[in-house]
Amino acid sequence: MAVAETLPAPQASAGRGGLFAFGNSRALGAVMLLAPAVLFFVVVFVIPVGLMIRYSFYQQTSTGDLTSAATLANYVRLGSVDLYRTVVMTTLRVSLWTTFIAMLLAYPLALVMVRGHPLVGRALTVIVLAPLLINVVVRTYAWRVILANGENGVLNWTLAHFGLGPVRLLYTEWAIIIGSVHVFLPMMVLPLSAALGKINPAVEEAAATLGASSFAVFRRVTLPLSVPGLAVGATLVFSLTASSFVTPALLGGNFAKMLGTLVEEQILVVFDWPFGAAIATLLTIIVMVVNLASVWLIERRFPSRAAEAG
Repeated sequence: MAVAETLPAPQASAGRGGLFAFGNSRALGAVMLLAPAVLFFVVVFVIPVGLMIRYSFYQQTSTGDLTSAATLANYVRLGSVDLYRTVVMTTLRVSLWTTFIAMLLAYPLALVMVRGHPLVGRALTVIVLAPLLINVVVRTYAWRVILANGENGVLNWTLAHFGLGPVRLLYTEWAIIIGSVHVFLPMMVLPLSAALGKINPAVEEAAATLGASSFAVFRRVTLPLSVPGLAVGATLVFSLTASSFVTPALLGGNFAKMLGTLVEEQILVVFDWPFGAAIATLLTIIVMVVNLASVWLIERRFPSRAAEAG
């Protein structure tokens, strides 16, 4: 009996040792799997952004050298000069309008893709995603032809045939908004359609059975349940529009500058790297604030839906 009673002790000890060894191996495996992604993130994002922020506190002398003493002169200049304040406001205004218009266009598209006939949904998905196969420069040059001022523009040529006066769209904020909506609309449609696809149609049918109109069902049921997807799409469209360069440069020109074109001008034309780094840092802060605010709003207002979207 004594020998039999002493047998379980070594087995339990071995079991605990095996469990610890298994846990350590799992932790080591997780670290090895995460290491490439973390290294990639540090090399291509953390280090470049850190260097950019560091350069933004330097100043450039008349000889082109950088001062070693940290200063806020670049940020003071960015906030005190009317031209740069105007560029910041233009960037915010264009990004917000692009996001709002993309929302209005994305909802019916996403609803048809999710709730419509399968053949129609697949065809619409191809139509929405097809522009992504064309280079953004080619698409933007196409919009230059369409929105060109004068009789050479396709839009003005069409309006002239209906007896309507010519409109001046190219090299304005609205030209950038139109081009940006076309470029970034899929970034709004895809997350929104994914969120709509998770909504049980029986919930909407129950609301309609209880007497709610189609608009009431959308406002009280569909819209609240699709907010996480809408917020993800809005964040993507706003961030991509605010940081874009090709579309503002080709459609806005020198008359509707945005922060992306201003960064390019300061670094490649004026060669003022510290001031260009300060502008890029401000742009990064704006995008990060919008992303964090969106995440905070979703988690606070719709915690369960946020977990599903994540």
